Amino acid sequence: MNTTISNNGLPKLPQAPSGQGSSTQNATGTTGSEAASGTAGADDRVQLTDSAKAMQEAARAHNGAEVDTKKVEQLRQSLANGTYKVDPSRIADRMLSLESQLKP
Repeated sequence: MNTTISNNGLPKLPQAPSGQGSSTQNATGTTGSEAASGTAGADDRVQLTDSAKAMQEAARAHNGAEVDTKKVEQLRQSLANGTYKVDPSRIADRMLSLESQLKP
């Protein structure tokens, strides 16, 4: 059974012919299992944007940071039972501090 989905005027992408079994062949001539195993063409490459590189670097910087599980659990409990108190002046102070750190 086929169901047609409207593409709202966008160009239609090519469809793979049905009935080819589990081994499908892509445009480069490799089967899906070959591409998944890493035997793709030698000209395949990935180029990351500067923002993606920055995100990776930030993630690396925090990998060694330890999480205070006791504090996390206390926060979860206070949120769950409605006793967590928000201090607006503390939030404002921290936002101003962050802004001053961001400016050159």
